[in-house]
Amino acid sequence: MKPFNLFKIAYRSLNRNKLRSFLTMLGIIIGVASVIAMLAIGQGSNQNIKASVASLGTNSIMIYPGANNSGGVRQGASTSQTIKLEDVDAIAARCDLVNHVSPVDQKRAQVIYGSQNWNTTVLGVKNDYIVIRSLIIAKGSGFTISDDRAAAKVCVVGVTILLNLFGDENANPIGQIIRINSIPVTIIGVFSKMGQNTFGQDQDDIIIAPFSTVQKRMMSSSVYVNSILASGISEEQIKDAVDEISSVLRERHKLAPSDDNDFTVRTQSDISNIFGTISKEMTILLASIAGISLLVGGIGIMNIMLVSVTERTREIGIRMAIGAKGRDVLIQFMIESIVISLVGGLIGIALGVTISVMVGKFGGWPIVITLPSVLLSFGFSAAVGLFFGWYPAGKAAALNPIDALRYE
Repeated sequence: MKPFNLFKIAYRSLNRNKLRSFLTMLGIIIGVASVIAMLAIGQGSNQNIKASVASLGTNSIMIYPGANNSGGVRQGASTSQTIKLEDVDAIAARCDLVNHVSPVDQKRAQVIYGSQNWNTTVLGVKNDYIVIRSLIIAKGSGFTISDDRAAAKVCVVGVTILLNLFGDENANPIGQIIRINSIPVTIIGVFSKMGQNTFGQDQDDIIIAPFSTVQKRMMSSSVYVNSILASGISEEQIKDAVDEISSVLRERHKLAPSDDNDFTVRTQSDISNIFGTISKEMTILLASIAGISLLVGGIGIMNIMLVSVTERTREIGIRMAIGAKGRDVLIQFMIESIVISLVGGLIGIALGVTISVMVGKFGGWPIVITLPSVLLSFGFSAAVGLFFGWYPAGKAAALNPIDALRYE
């Protein structure tokens, strides 16, 4: 029988039971739409994470106190204090592949202006920190080396601080005095708005002050620092810069060759790879869960096709009696199964793209819809129709014409 006639028969069969055909397609539609939406959200999150990590600087290096344990989880600074301010000076003086370096002391503090107050993060850093992070000062100016040496009570704030203390993120607070844990500090600059990062943290909810100011006036220890932020002279030499820093710190900390590092060095590529791996695993997990609905849809196709074979037993017997071969019957029912899955796949693609766009527009989620993910979903839906339609089609082709004609 000609392929056109087989498709014509399949169309008529499906058209006779429109509601049943649609309900059969529904599992495929939901499955394909879910896979596309999950992949779009997962890939969008992955790219957003990489962009957020890259915003710290493509060649930045972070040094934390404490070594990695056997599980790969770094101990917090509160459990291990091993980095001193002298280590920062040693890195700056002895590491030729490092062009900027800054100690970082971080503290949560209550900030007060007039009758307004706000709990925020206060960072004590050197001038190089602003250069490494490529932070832009929109109003006023940054603090100077002299301010750091004198432990001057000055700071640069983010726009979230302006909104909560001055009532307007466009306010001009230059010269105004705020109190950080009862310490009066003069605002000399305001950073450009940065917004939230991938992890939902408000990057504008921050106050940056000279390192010596924070260390001497706000921190309990004037010996140790929370962490160090450095940058290599080039992205290509970042690994050599890490080795150089590790060598200097091991020597200063008097570690034997057999001793593990009592510090952790991380680069942007390390962090990006870690979060990228997590994001990919989550994307695969979500897509796999969504793919289960495709299998459920396939089972629905098999069920309906078995019902169709039972309903059309006499029709199959008549066709075989007038010369149709088992192969013709097999192909006919396979075509019906594949048509159900392909039409359902096309509708599912349209629904999945629509859902992804709506989530990105109204939910604020980063969305990336790629052609491979669409083709994967569509191909999988076709494979489901082929796989789950094979058994009913084979059962129909194996019918004995005489028995089929007697069936009532």
